[in-house]
Amino acid sequence: MMESIRSYGLSRLAGIKIDTDELRRRLLMPQYLRLAMLDSITKKDVDGGDQHFPSSGSADVPCPESPMIVFINPRSGGRNGPLLKERLQKLISEEQVLDLEDVKPHEFVRYGLACIEKWANDGDFCAKEIRQNIRIVVAGGDGTVGWVLGCLGELNQNGREPVPPVAIIPLGTGNDLSRSFGWGGSYPFTWKSDIKKALHRASVGPVSNLDSWHVVVQMPGGEVADPPHSLKAAEECSLDKTLEIEGDLPDKVNYYEGVFYNYFSIGMDAKVAYGFHHFRNEKPHLAQGPLANKIIYSGYSCSQGWFLTTCTSDPSLRGLKNILKMHVKKVNSTEWEQIPVPKSCCFKSS
Repeated sequence: MMESIRSYGLSRLAGIKIDTDELRRRLLMPQYLRLAMLDSITKKDVDGGDQHFPSSGSADVPCPESPMIVFINPRSGGRNGPLLKERLQKLISEEQVLDLEDVKPHEFVRYGLACIEKWANDGDFCAKEIRQNIRIVVAGGDGTVGWVLGCLGELNQNGREPVPPVAIIPLGTGNDLSRSFGWGGSYPFTWKSDIKKALHRASVGPVSNLDSWHVVVQMPGGEVADPPHSLKAAEECSLDKTLEIEGDLPDKVNYYEGVFYNYFSIGMDAKVAYGFHHFRNEKPHLAQGPLANKIIYSGYSCSQGWFLTTCTSDPSLRGLKNILKMHVKKVNSTEWEQIPVPKSCCFKSS
């Protein structure tokens, strides 16, 4: 179970002026902690920022009410991603706005946040307060949000609580998760004040629970796939031994496992998203915003359908139900439940 910050909408802030200095005071971490955190991430060493900590302690250092870290995906939001990054850095600080091209979420968790935890455990008052109250904002699409949430899940697994709640600035194409939590389906770049309102909402918004799922994919060995951020190659399968698998497993098997939240797709729609992901990486200049992205998505969608499945293909491979079995094990349950795959679920092999 993860936590996400629920927005109460821009309409409730209509006509309310957000004071920049007051907002910055509530979000800005002390300089020594910002520098220590960033150095630890850069050096990939929890002790990498020790030189920044004051020898006299931090009892007199003011602590922010809602310390905030922002992850931004510059590839999302078309041409507006870099502009939003610049504005966020001016409103908070450069050290607290992390570009996902430079700093990966797991690096923040393992080194940056661990640096703050280390000093909190050593008695630094401000580090302790910040670790307790820190919040995360993700500026990107559903995939980016899921990536960050998955890395924060390490905290639960390792008993490093509390897990920071996550707010969203929707820069993606679909933004389904953002819409579900009240952050909207797109982000307006017309007014600079919208950024301040988003940060204000993220700092005071109520926290809601979000179900998380651990997924294990087991498939015949062969060519190594390039999985999305939500899946990582695993040497061994952590599948529960109580699950009975019908038939014989191939001699060589590849395992992938990870965490997902609002949806996990298999089949044609997954192949469309997968194709778009690689297209955007190869030709980022053509994927410049939600409208252009939707057009590209439409192009991929038209190439994936039962009506385009070659008539000479092996009929046994046309339905997912013939090549895929799905089992779910709920929390606090001891038994696996097989999920029937409808006949209408199709797969197009390439």
